[in-house]
Amino acid sequence: MTILSRCAAAAALCLFAGAAPADQKDSAVFDLTLRGIPTGTLSVSGAIEGRSYAAAGVLKSGGLVALVRKVRYDARVSGRVTNGRFTPVRYEEDADTGKRQSQSVMEYKAGVPQVKVYNPPKTPRPSDIDPATQGGTVDPLTAAFAALRDVAPEEACRLKLVLFDGRRRSQVVLADPQPTGGGGLACAGEYRRLEGFSDKEMAEKSRFPFRMTYAPLPDGRLRVVEVAMDTIYGKGRLTRR
Repeated sequence: MTILSRCAAAAALCLFAGAAPADQKDSAVFDLTLRGIPTGTLSVSGAIEGRSYAAAGVLKSGGLVALVRKVRYDARVSGRVTNGRFTPVRYEEDADTGKRQSQSVMEYKAGVPQVKVYNPPKTPRPSDIDPATQGGTVDPLTAAFAALRDVAPEEACRLKLVLFDGRRRSQVVLADPQPTGGGGLACAGEYRRLEGFSDKEMAEKSRFPFRMTYAPLPDGRLRVVEVAMDTIYGKGRLTRR
């Protein structure tokens, strides 16, 4: 997993509970920096209509990193919203690391992911997880869309989220809302690797603290404007354009 995909996973922060959300459309573009150096962009857009949702996301390298290697991840997901919880039905991802291109597709039955496509075929690893054991998890894009869309104040800083990307299981916890002035809010959180990661990955770092900041909108909702996080390469930051 590249640093860009790690940062995207760390930015996939919330799955909100409560009543089914009203129909809405959202679109967000974030600039990614590492140690203050421009590294890439994350774009997420999606819509909720009735009990269904669909979203698309693009993560790509930029700045000085793009001069060395162009990296791009395109993802699409569709699913259902029931009692305020997002359940993916189909997730597709196309990735280009600059050295290797890949495609993956996951479909869900009763909330259980099934890896339908993984090209080129992955080499089995001792740390591999059986997707059949990952019922109730969400894909990275569903998490990003649920987290980065505009929300009512009572929905912010509420977290209980487990992700499965086809190989790895991880967890995000977000809590402790604190006023930032002017009607804004900040939350303390942690992204944690759980299963499917190599021993080397777990040894280098397994817990990544972050801080998520919301700004108020004229209609009373809150909008994510910044995510500051720890990465294995130092301090990272997602800043909304």
